[in-house]
Amino acid sequence: MITPDALGYLPETPSQTAGPFVHIGLIPRQAGFDIFANNLGTIALSPEIKGERIRIEGRIFDGTGAVIRDALVEIWQADSFGRFNHPADDAPGPRDAPFRGWGRTGTDFETGTWSFATIKPGRVARRHGEGSLAPHILVWIVARGINLGLLTRLYFEDEAAANAEDPVLRLIEQPERRKTLVARRDPGDENTYVFDIHLQGAEETVFFDV
Repeated sequence: MITPDALGYLPETPSQTAGPFVHIGLIPRQAGFDIFANNLGTIALSPEIKGERIRIEGRIFDGTGAVIRDALVEIWQADSFGRFNHPADDAPGPRDAPFRGWGRTGTDFETGTWSFATIKPGRVARRHGEGSLAPHILVWIVARGINLGLLTRLYFEDEAAANAEDPVLRLIEQPERRKTLVARRDPGDENTYVFDIHLQGAEETVFFDV
């Protein structure tokens, strides 16, 4: 059997980072293309959805400390009962069916700020009755200069007791590194949590290999 390696002259195809098509294809309205009747991304907070209304926002910094203004950000989270809107979530207990739990946006081209209006998630039950996870939101980032999307988690600073018990946070051996996953309350708006993400450098955010 002849393989590419055996031939000896077929080098690996070079990787390429995400380009402007990410915005045109995934968040066209923000990129200036109003081409879809229903634009995905906004988390619909209809009146019947239960839970504390919050806003999460932040900026993304590269290794030099410069703000990245063209990143794409997605979030995935549980509802206020700690349940995900997904068939694989078969945990017992109530579910807030109208809450989709997924959102997509881009950083503002001028300020670099991204934001979502959502609800604060509940604690997610672990499998096999092994306790629960602290309230958290999964955050995925893609941008030029990133070969693969980066996945991290957003926790809440006012959930200190739950955070101390969270098995994922406890996997991070250095306490100062755990702080990179904790969003702080905006002192000017108690309903807003600020979560800045650092791709490299001394304050690099913890990312997960999935």
